[in-house]
Amino acid sequence: MGKASKDKRDIYYRKAKEEGWRARSAFKLLQIDDEFNIFEGVKRVVDLCAAPGSWSQVLSRKLYIPSKLNPECRNGDRPLIVAIDLQPMAPIDGVIQVQGDITNARTAEVVIKHFDGCKADLVVCDGAPDVTGLHDMDEFVQSQLILAALTIVTHVLRVGGKFISKIFRGKDTSLLYCQLKLFFPRVTFAKPRSSRNSSIEAFAVCEDYSPPEGFNPKDLHRLLEKIGSPCGSSDLDCSSAWLEGPNKVYIPFLACGDLNGYDSDRSYPLPTSADGSYRSLDPVQPPIAPPYKRALELKKASSSHSAAIVDMDSLALS
Repeated sequence: MGKASKDKRDIYYRKAKEEGWRARSAFKLLQIDDEFNIFEGVKRVVDLCAAPGSWSQVLSRKLYIPSKLNPECRNGDRPLIVAIDLQPMAPIDGVIQVQGDITNARTAEVVIKHFDGCKADLVVCDGAPDVTGLHDMDEFVQSQLILAALTIVTHVLRVGGKFISKIFRGKDTSLLYCQLKLFFPRVTFAKPRSSRNSSIEAFAVCEDYSPPEGFNPKDLHRLLEKIGSPCGSSDLDCSSAWLEGPNKVYIPFLACGDLNGYDSDRSYPLPTSADGSYRSLDPVQPPIAPPYKRALELKKASSSHSAAIVDMDSLALS
C-alpha cells in the first residue's frame, strides 16, 4: 500500500521508475537542459555528489550513448563523464566513478588525469545535506556545500564552461548569488517543473566561467568572504544584510520545463491494466552502500538482542 500511495502522490516518482531513472531528480536536469541547452558542445563532464546516479544517467543518455551508437564517432571522440561521490554507486554506461571528497584538491587532480590533462566543459552538482526542516539552517549548510563544490570547480572547469548546482532559497540567497557572480557573468536561479513548489529547492545555472584576473584557487575562501561585507572589511561577518536597501540585489529567477506538463504537487490517478489492477514498480537501482546502512545493522542487532532476552525470560518463567 505504501508504494502505491507514493506512486499516486508523486507523478515524477512513478515516471522515473517507468522510464528507468534511478531517482525523480533526473527530470530536473532534463528540464534545465530544455531551457538552457546546457549539453550543447559538451565533451567532458563532472557530476559532483553523484550517488545514486540519476544525473549521471542523464549525462550518459544525452551525451555518451548517442556517440556510442554513431558509427562515425571513434572511441577517442566520445564524451567523458566522471562522477564523484563519497558513496559507491552501481555502474552506468560511459561513466567513470571516483570515490572522493569534492572539497579536496587531490580529487580534482584525479578528474583531470581522466581528461588527459584537459578541463571539463560542464560541472553539475545535485548534492544536498540531510535536511532538518529548519529552513535557515538548511539554506546555510547547502550554500556551504555549493561553495565547497567551487573548490573543485575552480580546478577542473575550463574558461567559458558551465556549472549547475542545487540551492535552497532563503534570506541569504543574494549573498550566494553575488559569490557565484565573481566567477560567472551569467547566473540564473531556475525552478524546474519537477521540483515541488512547496520546496525551497532551486538550481543555480552558472554560465561562461571567467575567474577574476590573477585568481589563485588557494585564495577562494578569502575572496568569497569579501563579498559578505561592504568594501571587503575584514572585521564584519560574512553576511548578506548589507545587500538590502540601496544595495539590494535582484536575482534572475526562471521557471523551466513544460508549464503545461505534470505538476509535481498534484496527485494523479494510477494507471490500471486490463484487469483493473495496478502493479507498483520497484526502484530502478536501490543504494548499494547507503550511509544509513550501519544504523540499520545496529537496529537489527538490537532487535535480535531484545528478542533473545524475551525468550530467556520466557524459559525462566516456565
